[in-house]
Amino acid sequence: MASSTQFLRRIAATVRQLGWIDGAWHMAARLLQAVTKGRCALHRYQFVAQPVAPGSLCHGRGKAIAITPCLAAESLPPGPARPYAVLQERYRQGAQCLVARIRPANDQDQAMAGWLWMLRGACQEDEVRARYVLAPELSWDLDVWVHPQQRGALVFARLWEEANAVLHAQGVRWSCSRISRFNPGSLTAHARLGAVNMGRATFVRCGRWQWMLASLPPYLHLSRHPASFPQFHFNTLPRSRHAAT
Repeated sequence: MASSTQFLRRIAATVRQLGWIDGAWHMAARLLQAVTKGRCALHRYQFVAQPVAPGSLCHGRGKAIAITPCLAAESLPPGPARPYAVLQERYRQGAQCLVARIRPANDQDQAMAGWLWMLRGACQEDEVRARYVLAPELSWDLDVWVHPQQRGALVFARLWEEANAVLHAQGVRWSCSRISRFNPGSLTAHARLGAVNMGRATFVRCGRWQWMLASLPPYLHLSRHPASFPQFHFNTLPRSRHAAT
């Protein structure tokens, strides 16, 4: 009885956090993973874009947070667990990585507080089989990570402050990304930065097979080998788009 009550409470908490639709998708994802013992996975994405403009997001605060580029996978400081081959592939595609570090009082070793990756032209997704093709004035940001102890502080804003300066100098006016619909915290953080909604996509992967359903072209896709994947084309966004939520 107690276990049933706890299960119902978890369902109610998930629905409160994600809403009925995404809450149901999230439960389906967990059930699929449990039934297939991790052989299958369900991913549900929100595509967003936020305006790029130079200027301060921290209003002079966060000076102890240093943001510097990292030019090679072997130079990355210890951080989130990512396969080394994935990091190398990002650099091979031409990605830029900005690393946030907290300056200690003694100015010696700086602890990594977060990172942000940016890519121009096109981006090959590394969680599912998909490719994002971008107009010249767009960039793709991926894997924005902040150390758990620094979440709610200024690290996220400092990373974007520096990213905006770098991208604007390159002629970029919108930065696009995909966010898990199961991560409301990230959706909220991007919405605060002015992100707008570009559509959604749901992927189911099971062994070599992949199914995709999206609200933007190509809408439907089915594949069973690495060379087969949907391509999403993103162009300059009209101002009439709805804010991301």
